[in-house]
Amino acid sequence: MIVLVPSYQPDRRLVQLVKDLAWIDELDILVVDDGSGPAYAPLFAQVERIGAEVLTHPENRGKGAALRTGFAHIRGHHPGQAVVCADSDGQHTLLDILRVAAESEEPGPDLVLGVRRFTGRVPLRSRFGNRVTAALFALVTGTRVTDTQTGLRGYPHRMLAWLEEVPGDRFEYELNLLLRASRERLELRQVEIATVYLADNASSHFRPLQDSLRVLRPLLGYAASSLGSFGLDAALLFLLYPVLGNLAAGVVLARLASATANFLANRHLVFRAASAPLWPAARRYALLAAGVLAANLALMELATPLLGLVAAKVVTEVTLFVASYLLQSRLVFVRGRRVPLRRADPGSPSAAIPVHFARVRRG
Repeated sequence: MIVLVPSYQPDRRLVQLVKDLAWIDELDILVVDDGSGPAYAPLFAQVERIGAEVLTHPENRGKGAALRTGFAHIRGHHPGQAVVCADSDGQHTLLDILRVAAESEEPGPDLVLGVRRFTGRVPLRSRFGNRVTAALFALVTGTRVTDTQTGLRGYPHRMLAWLEEVPGDRFEYELNLLLRASRERLELRQVEIATVYLADNASSHFRPLQDSLRVLRPLLGYAASSLGSFGLDAALLFLLYPVLGNLAAGVVLARLASATANFLANRHLVFRAASAPLWPAARRYALLAAGVLAANLALMELATPLLGLVAAKVVTEVTLFVASYLLQSRLVFVRGRRVPLRRADPGSPSAAIPVHFARVRRG
């Protein structure tokens, strides 16, 4: 088992983490110095002396880039080894790292998340940021993840090549990963861990405004595709209805054009599924579009005499908005098997450290 620690301008807590991990005989430690600079070289040298392997980026590239560097190195130099990713700022206890590690062994889930409950004294920016992203993630994917921003995650070795393909160089990488995992219906497991914040999380390099926008960018892109198709649909309807003089025909033609545009945008830009087979996704999308069209037409026919064309269009689209999002994310652009997200059972290996993790390094 490899513990991968991405680190940028760390303090002594990284040294303490490596010391704690070095006592566990079956753990190897890989630290990625993400361009911290010459001032931090002595600290990373000390980490190496304790027993960690250190890789160095010549300049800061971001947490996502540091994680991918670690995954590529492990895949090439430590074949067959599972990986647990932990932060260097003291938020993850040794016990919790071992619990996530235990759940990540073969055979097991594709991803393991160490999730915090955010109880007790938690910095406002951390509590608010996680609640917002968790709510949006659930809205868009239909999957409830308690802690979308957790840095304590475990992966079996078979996932490393997949992890290297996930886009995003900074904090958005970890949310991109969850979005793609949910879309491909990978098996995720949540393991509850302690909520630890030291000095109000002063050592964190998470920037509330800039990095929240980065983290939310995939979700906003997902929403923008549907909003764009709504705008095209509405514009075409308002153009076609006076020309055709028939509401049903206008609704059908506008919906066909906007649905085609939406499918192409989602396939190429939102879900980045251009390499996946086209026609299975197109058939699923067509079935979904037909169902949405039927619902749209029924609601428009019902609401237009009561509200007028513009108001009826707004009410109809708002009604179908969330349902269409969820159905696209869960049924159309899907690769892999459908496996429910689940928490670790009390009797699972994460409830207690297994025997083979209990041996300590001697000498």
